[in-house]
Amino acid sequence: MSLPLRTWVEVDHAALRHNLKAVRKMAGKAGIMAVVKANGYGHGLNEVASTLSPGIEVFAVASLGEAIQLRVTEKKKPILLLSAALPAEYTEIGRHGFIPTISSTREAELYAQSAPAGAPIHFKIDTGMGRLGADPEQAFAILRQIRELPLTLHSISTHLHSADSDGKATKEQLKNFAGLLSYLREFEAKVPIHILNSAGTMLFSAHAHDLVRVGLALYGVSPVPKFQKLLKPALSWRASVTFLNDLPKGHGISYGSTYITPRAMKVAILPVGYADGYPRQLSGKGTSVLIKGKRCHVLGRVTMDQIMVDVSAVKGINVGDEAVLVGKQGKEEITATEIATKADTIPWHLFCGITGRVAYLYKG
Repeated sequence: MSLPLRTWVEVDHAALRHNLKAVRKMAGKAGIMAVVKANGYGHGLNEVASTLSPGIEVFAVASLGEAIQLRVTEKKKPILLLSAALPAEYTEIGRHGFIPTISSTREAELYAQSAPAGAPIHFKIDTGMGRLGADPEQAFAILRQIRELPLTLHSISTHLHSADSDGKATKEQLKNFAGLLSYLREFEAKVPIHILNSAGTMLFSAHAHDLVRVGLALYGVSPVPKFQKLLKPALSWRASVTFLNDLPKGHGISYGSTYITPRAMKVAILPVGYADGYPRQLSGKGTSVLIKGKRCHVLGRVTMDQIMVDVSAVKGINVGDEAVLVGKQGKEEITATEIATKADTIPWHLFCGITGRVAYLYKG
């Protein structure tokens, strides 16, 4: 039985291909490591990967579970695990030929005991993120010890912590890593190096090295506003109007009656709320949706399953009409960055928060 859609996401594969082409141009001669963790940033892991696969060199995910899911449709490209693995996962990682991130001699020794001889690993160095990675002063000693193990070094990386927000700190981080590179190349002259994320690829492309490790830009959202014109958002989020309510002046709306109608208003109910990933933090922030090409303000608190919007100025509105939460309608557009900013968060968080209750459609 095919049910009508209440709230749904549309993912445009033509936009994904456009963004990949744009990233290729920014990256120069460097290859692309496509970051498809967290269900392809909420866009659909396997669907996104199938579109990107012909144009990239390596896929990156967060966990073994994501890697196994990706391998169902991606049979050939290397798959790198960005997060630290549990020792209990090492045998399975090695069996599938996935590439774990290793930051210590202990991790490497344990992995070598579980993985096939010559299994690939990714070595990470911490240059300021304070998350995974070897201390730069210990990196060479660890690499020397790893070289004694029956493992193959697939790549070496570090992670930029402020590429989109602090150019000075990023330049210092890149400078420090460049100092390490001269010694790293003595150990492993041909091992691929990857440093740059989406913002780094846009702003510091001279440091692209062998691979760029790009996520958000592939999905059409730029972490650096001036580059947004080069990208096309791949995801739009929509909902159907389920009810229309004529409310008098002075009527409260939603929990706590935090919004009181200043005049008689026509209010549309949309079947989407924080249980779908539409942030409750948007309550009272002047957020809009698009209906018939017009911006309609969200009224009162976002509830678990529904939001209320002012459609007093929308002519000919009916139950079943389409509302756009993120995306374009007519000449208007509501971007993921706009919604995330109003919710005091970031586009990554918005995309990853879309829940399984939301239907997914793919086009292009």
